[in-house]
Amino acid sequence: MQTRHGPVDTPAFMPVGTAGSVKGMTQQMLKELGAQIILANTYHLYLRPGHELIGELGGLHRFMSWQGAILTDSGGYQIFSQHELRKVSVEGVQFRSHLDGSPHLLTPEKAMEIQVRLGSDIVMALDEVPSYPSSPEETRASTELTLCWAKRCWRRFLELEHPINPGQVLFGIVPGGVSRELSKRCAEALAILGFAGYAVGGLS
Repeated sequence: MQTRHGPVDTPAFMPVGTAGSVKGMTQQMLKELGAQIILANTYHLYLRPGHELIGELGGLHRFMSWQGAILTDSGGYQIFSQHELRKVSVEGVQFRSHLDGSPHLLTPEKAMEIQVRLGSDIVMALDEVPSYPSSPEETRASTELTLCWAKRCWRRFLELEHPINPGQVLFGIVPGGVSRELSKRCAEALAILGFAGYAVGGLS
């Protein structure tokens, strides 16, 4: 993969720097290990220190002092894993911060605005993560919601300006749980939109 911050040879191991830092590792150590891309977490960075502050500081690359590629996930998994703190609807996800209990609403549009402000190289669409096991009806409903959100993410991503990282690209997430039929249908539906890349989701 070619990114504005260098190539990523695939298959790749992507270290996770949840809150902007890979725990127990310096950036120099990561480079020496051959890491070309780091994953950062939208949910945690949004809550602390905040995407606006990171944007004012020049984006995630400067904030992290990392010149390689960065992928930001949508934050969906972190929210969905906190069942007691969130409520899912077509509009988005209402949740309470695990830090102070403050209420928030994460919509597909908001997920794009946060990640564009962070300035990552690869932005991930917001998806609804079904639990496992889940009934065929629950998986189907989750899949339809993810497809709806993917279209909204795509529209908003195209509307936004990308001053921090003009080379940003958006990846879609193929839902479907463990249903081969649903995954195939969703992959075909997402491909029509023409995302820059696709992730396999819905398996957690």
